[in-house]
Amino acid sequence: MLATLCSVLLAVTGAGPAGAAPFPTDPSSTALAPADDNDAPTQAAALAALLRDNPVHVTDQLPRDIPRSAAPEFANLAKRTGVPTYVLVLPDQGSGDRLLAAVHDRLGRDGLYVLVDEMGVADAAAFGVRAPADDASTVALYELPYDAGPLLSFERFTDVIALGGKKAAERANAAREKNEASGGEGVEELHIDPVDRDNQSFVTGIALTGVPLLILLLSPYVRRWIRRQRATGGPGAVERPSGYRRHFTPLRIEAGVAVLAAATVALGASLAFHEDSSRTSPPPTASDLSSRIERVAAGLQEDGKQGGKQGGAIYSDPESPRPLDPAQHRELLERIEKFDRGPVHIALVPQLTEDESGGEPEIFVEAVRKKMGREGDRGVYVVADPLGGSIEVVTYDVRIDANLIAFDIPDSIRYGDDDDRSIDHQLGERLDDLMTFLDKAPRTAHAETSSLGMDDAPEPVEDEALRPLFSGDFWPGLMIGALAAGLLFGIVAAILGLLRLAVPGLRRTPATTVSPDGALRFTAPPDPSPDFLRRTARDELDALAREFDAAADLRSSIRTRVYDCLDAATLLADRDPDGHVDADATPADLAAAIVLARVGRGALVGADKPCCGLNPLHGPSTGWRDARYSPDDQRLRTIPVCAECRVLVEVQPRLAYTLRLTLPGASRSERVPYEDAQGPLPAIADGVSQLISQVREYAGVQ
Repeated sequence: MLATLCSVLLAVTGAGPAGAAPFPTDPSSTALAPADDNDAPTQAAALAALLRDNPVHVTDQLPRDIPRSAAPEFANLAKRTGVPTYVLVLPDQGSGDRLLAAVHDRLGRDGLYVLVDEMGVADAAAFGVRAPADDASTVALYELPYDAGPLLSFERFTDVIALGGKKAAERANAAREKNEASGGEGVEELHIDPVDRDNQSFVTGIALTGVPLLILLLSPYVRRWIRRQRATGGPGAVERPSGYRRHFTPLRIEAGVAVLAAATVALGASLAFHEDSSRTSPPPTASDLSSRIERVAAGLQEDGKQGGKQGGAIYSDPESPRPLDPAQHRELLERIEKFDRGPVHIALVPQLTEDESGGEPEIFVEAVRKKMGREGDRGVYVVADPLGGSIEVVTYDVRIDANLIAFDIPDSIRYGDDDDRSIDHQLGERLDDLMTFLDKAPRTAHAETSSLGMDDAPEPVEDEALRPLFSGDFWPGLMIGALAAGLLFGIVAAILGLLRLAVPGLRRTPATTVSPDGALRFTAPPDPSPDFLRRTARDELDALAREFDAAADLRSSIRTRVYDCLDAATLLADRDPDGHVDADATPADLAAAIVLARVGRGALVGADKPCCGLNPLHGPSTGWRDARYSPDDQRLRTIPVCAECRVLVEVQPRLAYTLRLTLPGASRSERVPYEDAQGPLPAIADGVSQLISQVREYAGVQ
């Protein structure tokens, strides 16, 4: 059996890349040249032999986190300590301090002994040299984030060792105090994980739709809300020609801002969330990923030849604790030789998510079987994990029911008894029970295979790669962003609506001011929306009716004039009449109703003059001015204008056409000059009396 273990070590010589210590090949080595089974090399002896050849040993069992090709980097860092340094990079051993002491005793050399696992520096001890091992371990633990990785952790460790005792102690105390002050939260992680990437994608999706949509929804609404206040004389009303707004295109500006916001969000997210991998170590090479497979396959082949057995072999990982004592090993070999269903190959090797197979025993078995060639074509493969304690069985072309192997092996054999598990996971007893189970299994008529054909381990780089930012939860984020924009718009609209109701100065009332000469001034945009026309028609009709009822001492001619205006406006906007503006009233009819109502209100205060020729919604004019009436006019016309329009006409008469009233047309983007609108409105150019006559004819009233 001892010869078997020595041959295993011989078989794996040279399996690792340059810079990694191979297993000893000298049969005369005092550490690995046993005379009988009782002198079989322990884990500490095997590791001491590795360090005798090379003071830095990087395992081949963690290629996804610590590839063996990184051994030269560990060696270069170890030289910075200033003392003889021996480094073991191994899977988590649990009790690393005892292992380091045992390795030192076997190696017999003083120095700094460091144990590194997949998380970082696990343990360190100084034997016969002065090195602040505890302080360096403390700094590496508290100064680095959880995902720093073994290489960066060892680099920080060696930096502190090089500082010396006093400075190392000060730095360790500072790191400990900072950790306590933060409540043990530690340092922010260097890398993100897939969950973090999903969160980034989700937030990016929300922002990419939410921000532009909010601009497109909220900006026009607030703009119209402010314009209403100006049009109704509320807070924010200003004395300036509304035609100046025609020089701008708010919707285009808002659309451009929305597009710019979307581009900014996309570019900003790409720059802020630029990570493409969650790994902390260099990617493994092909040699890193095949090293352990080659070692185990060669060990199984060599063990079978050394013992002269035809029924299989046992390979025990020399880097791991020995789960079988010599008696258990010998008894298990005897049972394998007596098994008559096919060869039994037992590999006592850890199964870790960081290994070449991603912790999948069947993938590991398939790779070992292929590497063994024809010798491995058939048989029972058993993988027993000396660190985790699990046992997995895969069969190839043997006369045992495949379903029995896949589903019926008792959990007491597969996983052991958690309540009564020794440090060796009772692997010796459980493997013996497994052989009993296999011996008693019914013999099938034909050879069967329990393997599912799993032979593709996750590709290390792809396995650690993060999904693109614009994928995954990005798409649900787009939908949530749109919903959030709509919700926020609704909240803002509700707040502005409540504000308008709560603040008296913001309530909608017809915008009327009285100039020093007693004339009324009405405000209205040159491009009113249907909502503005409907709202203003209702408000003006209500105001005219209210003011008309309150005026008891009017001359007969004025009373008749005002009544005719109110009657005609009602025929256009409220034909029922039910006190509400008709839902089917056209923009041109609503505009004519507003004109009539404002003319009637002007008559009540003695302003019986023609309407503004540029925008009749402004009510009675205050004088006549020369102005360019349309973009196509090359000459100036003399037209009546209100006080508001007169400001621009006097300064730039050739831009007066920008103040001319246009109404919504057939399409949303079309605007029609009021003189070309359908209905009686164009008659206002011939005077109010003509407009009233046209309204009655239009409504079928004599």
